[in-house]
Amino acid sequence: MLTPSLLPRSLEASLRDVGSDRAPTRVAAIRDLVRHALRSDATRARAIPLLERALREDGAAEVRAEAAVGLADVRADEALPTLLVAVEDDDAFVRQMALSALGEIADPRATQRLDRALSDPRPEVRYQAVIAFARVAKDDPPAVASALAAALDDPDEAIRYIAMRVAEEYGVDGEPLRDARLAARAEQLIDTPDEAVAIVAAIYLARVGKLIGRQVVLEVVSGRRKTPETEDEQACVELAGELRLREAIPHLEQRVWGTQRVLRSVLSWGGGDGSSTAWHARTALARMGHEKARADIVSDLSSWKRATREAAVVAAGRARIGEARPALENLGDAVDDALVREALVRLAVD
Repeated sequence: MLTPSLLPRSLEASLRDVGSDRAPTRVAAIRDLVRHALRSDATRARAIPLLERALREDGAAEVRAEAAVGLADVRADEALPTLLVAVEDDDAFVRQMALSALGEIADPRATQRLDRALSDPRPEVRYQAVIAFARVAKDDPPAVASALAAALDDPDEAIRYIAMRVAEEYGVDGEPLRDARLAARAEQLIDTPDEAVAIVAAIYLARVGKLIGRQVVLEVVSGRRKTPETEDEQACVELAGELRLREAIPHLEQRVWGTQRVLRSVLSWGGGDGSSTAWHARTALARMGHEKARADIVSDLSSWKRATREAAVVAAGRARIGEARPALENLGDAVDDALVREALVRLAVD
């Protein structure tokens, strides 16, 4: 028998249920309370002390973790002392969420504690500390580079991976952090048996202009080299377009229109085969001036499927398809306004 989904709680119901006897109810109530807090400064002021108390005192780890996430969502810099204490919570997941919250809030006062966490004996703490430290210390690139260089020597593969990814996506608009120490270590990691680390190292090197990185990116695009991380395969495909790697064109065409198309399927946003890179390949081709790819993207702006239209909007912006401007400006409420604005901004830059 089908039952209707529960409606979101009102503010008063959320405040009441934060004190429920059942942990799952308290978790759900915290989520609803945060939703209300994001809409009103007055509600935010009421919510933060409740979230802090839940993080300090609740007996259920899942509730404490949700409270930490909630404090991050409302950017509760006033809760910094509570979050710093929660970094030492008995539960590993709560510790991770507290560190993640410190990174999201990005209050410089947390820098010293996060610096200590970088050398914590617990891998899950070091992992989250790498991400959080880079955010909190973002205005001090040399300090971030030093932290990442040390993390790239960590015995834990997951920490080496995340450190390389943070280095690759550090700056404004995802620009890489350029540092000789990071580049030298990336060149060593490109031959590591851990393909996930090797490929993200190659992406970093390609983006800072190193030929060896471009060569590995081409190997990934052609399928000669594999990575377990779908996101990194997609990044290599898009990077081929960004760097104008014309040697990649036949392989990109194969991803979009070749014999593997049936298996991969051309993605619309939010649908199809989640492992496909066909959408990214078409964007890369369009960025290199490929006429068919550009025409297909412009055509998709008038698709009857909303998801296809929105994917085409994003692709038109990323590929800098100037001829798509009139169609973008006339989409109206056919797609999300924010996507159109972002695409038009990208077109204005070129």
